[in-house]
Amino acid sequence: MTSMIMLPLAVAPAHAKSTASIQRVEDNLAAAGFIVKPANTPERAAMLMRLPANKFVQRIDGDTVTYVYADPKACGCLYVGTQEAYGQYQKAMQAKNLLDQQADNALAFRDDAWSWGAWGPWGPHWGFGYYGW
Repeated sequence: MTSMIMLPLAVAPAHAKSTASIQRVEDNLAAAGFIVKPANTPERAAMLMRLPANKFVQRIDGDTVTYVYADPKACGCLYVGTQEAYGQYQKAMQAKNLLDQQADNALAFRDDAWSWGAWGPWGPHWGFGYYGW
């Protein structure tokens, strides 16, 4: 028996995605081991349109779990991957999100009107405690 279960994708909704962001997702899918299956027949094209665009769908067939990502606009294709490929994709996305978060947190503040000196000393003992505030 085969069943389909929709899984949320940890990216913006399909209507908010740009072509460039969809392409990045698809590049990452290919790098994780997903296989591209083009909708190159009328039957495949019709079936492709029945799937939620740019979201993962999980297909369970006995003990086999397959993940499908449909892209009816940019490539007119399905990306099909195993449980391992999906796990690899998720791992890569978590690493990317961590790097993006670290980059956002470490932004260098530059404003010529800002006076760091107005806040007191900035040395190795600037925190709370004996040498601090």
